[in-house]
Amino acid sequence: MADQRFFVFLSHGLESGPGGTKIQVMKRVTEEFADVQAEAVDHRSTRDPAERLAQMQKAMKDAGADPARTILAGSSMGGWVCARTSELTPVLGCFLLAPALALAKYPESRPEIRATFCQLILGWHDDVVLPMPVIDLAREQSLPTLVLPDGHRLENSVDRVTREFRAFLLNAGLKPGNN
Repeated sequence: MADQRFFVFLSHGLESGPGGTKIQVMKRVTEEFADVQAEAVDHRSTRDPAERLAQMQKAMKDAGADPARTILAGSSMGGWVCARTSELTPVLGCFLLAPALALAKYPESRPEIRATFCQLILGWHDDVVLPMPVIDLAREQSLPTLVLPDGHRLENSVDRVTREFRAFLLNAGLKPGNN
């Protein structure tokens, strides 16, 4: 019998970790759903985007995750990791918070996000990942984008991000219930 679980892989930003506020909030939201395995990938061993990409790919492989039942959620550099992963291996969903996209210093900084469901959330006052280049990329790919009156960390929007992530998971077909 085929594995019917959904997989959610969470990818933190450059200066954060798997215990960061947004990652842990999203992990708790996934725990509200039935038949979901969630993993907060620990990227703290490297600051290199390509190495973090390899870590995400390894985490998916090690879990035996079916890409068609996999959701990637990431913040900042973790958003880039998720977007780039989806370009290489199309997935069910990408939920990206202040994703480090359209940055000259990143390799493949304009990935084609290949996910059935996608949501970008940005802050108008982000001074790390400027919103307009990311909005332009989202427009080019027709990606749903929500821009909030917040900065890069979206620290004033955690409740909104939580609601959006829960709705995103429901829209992607996950079922509420206890694991």
